[in-house]
Parts: sequence; structure tokens; C-alpha cells
Amino acid sequence: MRLPETQRSLANLKKVLVDTPDGLHIPLELVAAFKETSGSMNISREAGTRLSAVSIFIKGRDMGGVVADMQERIGKIQVPHGWYVTWSGEFENQQRAMKRLSIIVPISIFLIFILLFNAFKSVKSALLILVNVPLGLIGGITALLITGIPLSVSGSIGFIALFGQAVLNGVVMVSYFNQLQDEGLKPYEAVLQGATTRLRTVLMTALLAILGLLPMALSHGIGSETQRPLAIVIIGGLVSATLLTLMVLPTLYLVIEQRNSVPK
Repeated sequence: MRLPETQRSLANLKKVLVDTPDGLHIPLELVAAFKETSGSMNISREAGTRLSAVSIFIKGRDMGGVVADMQERIGKIQVPHGWYVTWSGEFENQQRAMKRLSIIVPISIFLIFILLFNAFKSVKSALLILVNVPLGLIGGITALLITGIPLSVSGSIGFIALFGQAVLNGVVMVSYFNQLQDEGLKPYEAVLQGATTRLRTVLMTALLAILGLLPMALSHGIGSETQRPLAIVIIGGLVSATLLTLMVLPTLYLVIEQRNSVPK
């Protein structure tokens, strides 16, 4: 029997008639006990167990640091038997993504090395070009520190994109150095002429990416929490990778080539 909305009360519920096996109709209060109490409006369940969720909004701090502080404080609380605390939502997704990136990043660097070795047929040249990867990391990490933006999944993806751009600058420089040496120039002359000639190419490539990502780095609207870390990492990394590539990479190339040319 369904009561109208205006008649739904505990007193009226007790008077609802129910059928008995003998065919009688008796009030519900004679066969059931009623107790009025307070409780949750919604009862959530997960994996067959009751679930109570606590949501928080973070402002001015990184999510990993906030969760670490909460875990430290909750770890001092004696949780009743049968109860347990889990950390889910965006934090769980971030942890899962970071674990995947910890596998993807080394694999990416290894594949880049294989491709460089296949292109130059030299372990020396491949490793020399990979020096640009830590040179890009310096700028990306520094940019995050200056802007106060914590490392996130989008920032980590920005580092992967930065690796490709940094390696491209190294390929442009080293391939031209090798070409000039094949034409008969000495290592010092090849490095001096090659660095001067490729200066414009490297700067144009870096400036194109930096200017293209600048609107993302300056954005403050909806979705900027995802766009800004990625853009800032790439821009900061390109600045350091470009400047250091033009100074450090030619120097290392010259040192290695002069050592190889010394008669034993």
C-alpha cells in the first residue's frame, strides 16, 4: 500500500493494514516495532561494504603534500576494527599515472638512444646528444620552482615532450659538426663554424615552441591547472636546453674529438 505524500508520517505508518496468513487485516504496529532516529540521507557502498566519503578542495598547496600531512595525522588515530581508510579521487589517479610514467620515461629515453645510434652509427654521438636531456631538465625544474607550481601529471608529460625538443637541437648540432669534419675541417674549426651556422636554426626552433606555448603558460581560466604546468615545463626547459646546447654541447664535442685524435 502506497500512502500519499501528505500522509507519510510515523503515526500513519503504524496504522497501515497488513494481511496475515489467516486472512485478517491488522495494523502494522502490532507486528513490527518502530523507532525514530537520525541517519544518512544517502548510503553508499563499494565492493559490498558501506562507504563514507570525505571530499576536500586544495588551494595554495600541492596535492601530494596535503595528502602526506593528512596521512601522517590519520595514522595516529586508532581506527575501529573492520574500518579502513583509502585515498582515492584525483590523488589516486595521480599516483597511478606517476607509476606509469616511471616506466614510460626510461623506455622513451632508451628508444631515443636506439634511434640516435641507428642514425649516427656511433655510441659516442648518441650519448653526446642525450646530454641535452638533463640540460632541459634543469630549466623545467627551475621554472616550476620559480612559478611555485607543483609537479603534476601534465608537468611530467611536458618533460617527455621536452626530451624530444632537446634531442632535436642536439641532432642539428652534432650532425653538422660531423659533416664539417668529413669535409676535412679540424675539430675546433668544425665546432666553431658549426655552432655559428646552426645558431639561427636552434634559436628559431626553440622560439617557435616557446611563443606557441606562451598563451598556455599565462592562462588562468578553466583548464589552466592542466595547461600551465605542461607549458611552463617546456618553456623553461627549452630556455636552458637552448642556451646550454649552444655552449656545453660544442665544448663536450670538441673535448671528445680532441681526445680521440691524440695519438696513443
